[in-house]
Amino acid sequence: IFPANSGNKEITWMMLEAGAETDVVNSVGRTAAQMAAFVGQHDCVTVINNFFPRERLDYYTKPQGLDKEPKLPVKLAGPLHKIITTTNMHPVKIVLLVKENPLLAEVEALQRCYRVLDLICEKCMKQKDMNEVLAMKMHYLSCIFQKCITFLKEREDKLDGFIK
Repeated sequence: IFPANSGNKEITWMMLEAGAETDVVNSVGRTAAQMAAFVGQHDCVTVINNFFPRERLDYYTKPQGLDKEPKLPVKLAGPLHKIITTTNMHPVKIVLLVKENPLLAEVEALQRCYRVLDLICEKCMKQKDMNEVLAMKMHYLSCIFQKCITFLKEREDKLDGFIK
């Protein structure tokens, strides 16, 4: 991806959203992230490495197999995707993203989301070309969501208490 080599994060993101592959190699056997890192475009490397296609999340918004209902309601897919693709992984930032979306800031919604994150984590670990980094990110987000649930259930100050 040329925009990654030139340091254009926005265009890199747009190309990824439009379907550009992250694991395609060039004539010297390097991926876009590797080439961007080589020329010092670390922000673009972060964008590429944190990209998670929305289609992979949309899979969980449809009933699978014998399930009567989807594991993730369609209305939660967008907000959850925003959190998954964020590059700022500080727990306070994650909680602020949860808090700013009223659909997510409910116990039941967070329970559904953390279960989907756990499924994605498991899938990343079991696939042929294991993606440990993505698995770790999903596990980390799942743990933060579970802590949010605890604060929503047990504290009067809800998520504000978690942020403090």
